[in-house]
Amino acid sequence: MEVSGAGCWVLGLLMLIRIIVSSAACPCSDPALCEPIRDTRDFEVYVFYTRGSNWKNYDWTQVTTVALFGKYDPELMCFAHSKGARLVLKGAVKLEDIVDPEQRSAWVTQQVNLAKSQYMDGINLDIEETVLQHTKEYRALTALVQETTEAFHREIPGSQVTFDVAWSPNCIDLRCYNYTGIADLCDFLFVMSYDERSQIWTECECIAGANAALNATITGYMQFINLNIDPKKLVMGVPWYGYDYTCLQLSETNQCKIEKRPFRGAECSDAVGRQVPYRVIMKQVNSSMTGRLWDDVQKSPYYNYKDSKGQIHQVWYDDPESIALKAAYIRTFALRGIGMWNGDLLDYSNDTIAQQQTKDMWKALIPRPLSRSGVQDDF
Repeated sequence: MEVSGAGCWVLGLLMLIRIIVSSAACPCSDPALCEPIRDTRDFEVYVFYTRGSNWKNYDWTQVTTVALFGKYDPELMCFAHSKGARLVLKGAVKLEDIVDPEQRSAWVTQQVNLAKSQYMDGINLDIEETVLQHTKEYRALTALVQETTEAFHREIPGSQVTFDVAWSPNCIDLRCYNYTGIADLCDFLFVMSYDERSQIWTECECIAGANAALNATITGYMQFINLNIDPKKLVMGVPWYGYDYTCLQLSETNQCKIEKRPFRGAECSDAVGRQVPYRVIMKQVNSSMTGRLWDDVQKSPYYNYKDSKGQIHQVWYDDPESIALKAAYIRTFALRGIGMWNGDLLDYSNDTIAQQQTKDMWKALIPRPLSRSGVQDDF
């Protein structure tokens, strides 16, 4: 179809107006920062953001992706893009709402449009519901991942679609997902290698233990890989928090007997405990009854303290030593990277001691060769 001179002028004006409007809508001082991140780095460092402005103190020399689990902040988007890091949506939806194909398609379209309007770079699908194999929910979840990935990759060039999974593919918490299919369909899985005691299978007493024991963590990755999932589709998630358990009884060997709290078939669970941020743990451990203790079987630190009512508590957590032991296996298994829940659980204040503690936690994310301690020989 031919366009007249006047028509060309009008078309050109419309295009200019569109560019001006688009530039005005961009919240960044440099409109180029509203362009999606297209480059993918060899090593992924995945951070979950939840609140506040702590993101300004993240170690941006490492960060590659920030998952927005808090309020959208255009300043964060602009800053992340200036560092070459992606900012992605949180994708949470009830399975009952996406079993119907039309509802599922509408949800995906809504997420893509939201990401576009906020100049974001993808989505992290965080769905942790019970799903049994060969059910409509099982099929719908796989379809959701496929349709979300296709839509984002088509509409936002360079965008990233990820899916959060439990520390093992063995139907943890009755999440019996199509792990191989989902891994193939999205960019990678974020493996939540924590809350490993959400189901404590025991024939006797319920005992407090590590949130992310090394043996269990590494076994989980071996199980994923044994399903023929490409290791480059796996990002190791580590916890920047611990669990505070009230001891019904504390033995001489520091075994803390805890209340029974059933969860999805298991008689005991970490639901009886209370999650505690690393920054709080660091303020408490040195003044506790025991100071920092180390469990050489679970490769995890813990300590005991007494509350104002005289009740003894036991706190299990991860610190730079325990995280570094796990991170070393990223090299062993050739995983895609590492990340944490969550980036806002450290102390980013001006306190000199806190600054060093925070620096050490970020540093622990960098995989280093395993020592000659015999840790690797266990596997």
